[in-house]
Amino acid sequence: MASKDERDVEIHVSSPPPDDCEATRPLLTAACEAYSVSAAILPFFFPALGGLLYGYDIGATSGATISLKSSAFSGTSWCNLSSVQTGLVVSGSLYGALIGSATAFTIADFLGRRRELVVASVSYLVGALLTAAAPNFLIMVVGRFLYGIGIGLAMHAAPMYIAETAPSQIRGMLISLKEFFIVLGMLLGYIVGNLFVEVLSGWRYMYAASTPICVIMGIGMCWLPASPRWLLLCATQGKGNLRETKENATRCLCRLRGQPSPDLVSEQVNLILDELSYVGEEKKAGFSEIFQGKCLKAMIIGCGLVFFQQVTGQPSVLYYAATIFQSAGFSGASDATRVSILLGVLKLIMTGVAVLVVDKLGRRPLLIGGVGGIAVALFLLSSYYTFFSGASYVAVIALLLYVGSYQLSFGPIGWLMISEVFPLKLRGRGLSVAVLVNFASNALVTFAFSPLEDLIGTGVLFASFGVIAVASLAFIFCIVPETKGLTLEEIEAKL
Repeated sequence: MASKDERDVEIHVSSPPPDDCEATRPLLTAACEAYSVSAAILPFFFPALGGLLYGYDIGATSGATISLKSSAFSGTSWCNLSSVQTGLVVSGSLYGALIGSATAFTIADFLGRRRELVVASVSYLVGALLTAAAPNFLIMVVGRFLYGIGIGLAMHAAPMYIAETAPSQIRGMLISLKEFFIVLGMLLGYIVGNLFVEVLSGWRYMYAASTPICVIMGIGMCWLPASPRWLLLCATQGKGNLRETKENATRCLCRLRGQPSPDLVSEQVNLILDELSYVGEEKKAGFSEIFQGKCLKAMIIGCGLVFFQQVTGQPSVLYYAATIFQSAGFSGASDATRVSILLGVLKLIMTGVAVLVVDKLGRRPLLIGGVGGIAVALFLLSSYYTFFSGASYVAVIALLLYVGSYQLSFGPIGWLMISEVFPLKLRGRGLSVAVLVNFASNALVTFAFSPLEDLIGTGVLFASFGVIAVASLAFIFCIVPETKGLTLEEIEAKL
């Protein structure tokens, strides 16, 4: 481990000089954190299963709706679903996710990151079992809502837990890898849907297949230690004995870093406490503080990213995937599940690329490059539906460009940034607002797409999404900071 003098040199070289107005503000910096790669795997893996279950639901539901509405394979007397009922099946988990992310606002800091993920796993499990065993439509919708609540809680707590427990050197990679798990879950859902779509009551098997993962996630989260940063925050707010909590936080950080000696992690614990003391974390955050000072800036960055993530048309472009492949004459395009598997593989590959380079290139280059690709793809799709309807290859190129660019940028980096930018005291509430904005924006685009398509036409609608993508590019260029290589405390000081 570096000596104090060596650390001072490293701090001086890597940290820019503070502005005059912040001359008295110490930038709390430590040398590179010592950690064991093997010790960092499980604190990432179990929370990331929450993302995998979210992706699995998206993939499985595409096949489940086909199975459920089939008179030959549904295995129910209520398979003749109306469009509203089908919408409730498809979007039930989205409504639940909205409720879950709103609930997280009030319970997140009380439960802590680890216990919130345990509750999410239970909600996932009960929801999946109710959906799979549903004797009627009402019970199925209740199951979909409960599963969605698990999504809302998991997508709130998982990036927080990973961000607060991961070494700063690989934090970007690990949180981006959570997006990889979401895409992997989608791909698994598509594959399971393809396997059971022509099996009697196949939709029940599709939803039941997620239950072992729910159990593994719950047991794993019970075994993992609590977030040391959350423990120290509670202690500074008078919710426990500071000395005992500091010892507990040190033990937790030893487990998370794979370090046998508390002396190897005590410096980082002291730095976290120093940051909490400096910024006055001893008082519990009020609601109004979310919209003040550095948290307001974090809110603009986080909510802006997840809002643009959805309103650049991500749900709508994928809606047209099967149609575009059919027009191009691909033999597999007649089967929507096979088309989805093809896109799922592409999403997985491009997310893997983002995971490998995010801590080398940084967040901003990936966002700027990827969103630029999204804008080009949307204008290409617009030109296809407006001018070049006979040139199906244009649509195929645009679709693949869109999916690849999204998975390099908004897909993983959006979730990464919202887990990094919020101050510790307000991270739980701030992240819950950002997740709520994400799911609300998704719902807005999903439900507004068809009426807008009828009103202004497909070509104009995709062009409008393209204009929004250009606006989001300007937002990223002017507002979003680079956080590569910084600890969470350094990011908080930077904001």
